[in-house]
Amino acid sequence: MKSTLKKLLPFAVVGVISGATTVGTIQYFGHNSNNNEDQSYFTKSSNVSFAGMNSAAVGDDFVKASKTTVPAVVTIKNYQNRSSSRASEQDLFDFFFGDPFGGRGQQRQRQQQTPDNMPSGMGSGVIISPDGYIISNNHVVAGANKLEVVLSNKKSYIATLVGTDPNTDISLLKIEEKGLPYLNFANSDNIEVGQWVLAVGNPLGLNSTVTAGIVSAKGRGIGILSSQGKAANPIESFIQTDAAINPGNSGGALVNTNGDLIGINSAIQSTTGYYQGYGFAVPSNLARKIVEDIKKFGIVQRGFLGVQSLDLSNDMQVAAYNQQKKTNIKSGAGIYVTGFGDNSGAEDAGLKVGDVITKIDGTAITDFADLSMAIGSKRPGDKVQVVYLRNGKENTTTVTLKDQKGGTSTRSKSELTVTEKIGSDFEPLSDRFKTDYGLNSGVVAKNVAEGSEMAKIGIVDNYIVIEINGKPVNSQKDVEKILEKYQGNVQVKFVDEYGRIYTKGFKMP
Repeated sequence: MKSTLKKLLPFAVVGVISGATTVGTIQYFGHNSNNNEDQSYFTKSSNVSFAGMNSAAVGDDFVKASKTTVPAVVTIKNYQNRSSSRASEQDLFDFFFGDPFGGRGQQRQRQQQTPDNMPSGMGSGVIISPDGYIISNNHVVAGANKLEVVLSNKKSYIATLVGTDPNTDISLLKIEEKGLPYLNFANSDNIEVGQWVLAVGNPLGLNSTVTAGIVSAKGRGIGILSSQGKAANPIESFIQTDAAINPGNSGGALVNTNGDLIGINSAIQSTTGYYQGYGFAVPSNLARKIVEDIKKFGIVQRGFLGVQSLDLSNDMQVAAYNQQKKTNIKSGAGIYVTGFGDNSGAEDAGLKVGDVITKIDGTAITDFADLSMAIGSKRPGDKVQVVYLRNGKENTTTVTLKDQKGGTSTRSKSELTVTEKIGSDFEPLSDRFKTDYGLNSGVVAKNVAEGSEMAKIGIVDNYIVIEINGKPVNSQKDVEKILEKYQGNVQVKFVDEYGRIYTKGFKMP
């Protein structure tokens, strides 16, 4: 027995020493935990949590953001005169809103039979002030003769359309109410790829729907505004997200986990017209600038760099340019200057054809989407620092941005020319054409702006305007003379491409 105890005694001593060492170590690191980073597997630290997707912390974040956002997101119903709507406009409507009747031809047929008290389409909007200002997409309100806004509590209002901007697909509406829930704009420049976001809107007629995902890309240009709309100078630098977005989400909110607005959901990329994992939102910084311009000036104030350009990141575009111009430009990052517009601020600042723009105000310019966002968020008269490469050497210059007419100051709606107010330019009609078609007067409509007064009455490029307010017109000066300082209803007599004559009107803006 004694011999057995003697054999076990060394093991007992080792156990005691090990236990003492363990206790001492725990006490040592416990007293010094404020000064040393804890590397242990288990911890009682209050600032960590399990990484499981059912974590209460993540869930609470989503619940908080949802409770903040849902009351501030509205349904927008677009009512319009179906008999005068054009097929091309309906195609665009189908693209964004979907095809709820199971076939575009069937949809148009049913629309012709649908009572006037049924909306042509529905989208979403976001309340951005307690006194009833609402931001949405331009395509959500396009062609409407009445806009109805329905809150999440089902209360309904008739909205006033304050203004739109086809170039960014943003619109601003107003309802007469006070004390409304609203969302704050966040700084969209600070978002990161991989960040949690929520999309809130009314997809497929399902009111107040919240979906979650991440920011899957930034600065994405998908060509939708130029190919599907009538944007003359589109600005595309979308936030891409995999939060589920479907037809009807357009104009709704993309928010962070604090419930702050980081984007306006605008489009999906899909082979079916429904969610396939790619949704796109206008960044909040750009959207905020647009609605501030509309509210303050009545029009969007947009500055231009004044360059004609080639996106070096677009291999197909570079190859086509090389083939056409017999050049050997290499693909890469940046914007290659191919020419300048009239009254170009960039040319005034010393840029030349062949320069490659790489940075604006410290932000890297890798493709046209970057350039579009960097300049599109500025106003005439703003100065930007441009970094460019010339013969491989980096240079820096300061460019003063101008508007399309070469001005460097902001303008109000009242300062616009007649043709800017009504949204069309006009070219003289040849005497031979007048003779061949039996016309005594006429001008050809050109550059008809999306959403303009001329577009609203059905005039598109190459339609012939014969008379305005009962007076014959033969030049743009005639149009300007008749409508200069004119207030009230305008009567326009015009001819379409089939020779049919219409008389329609609008109120002079």
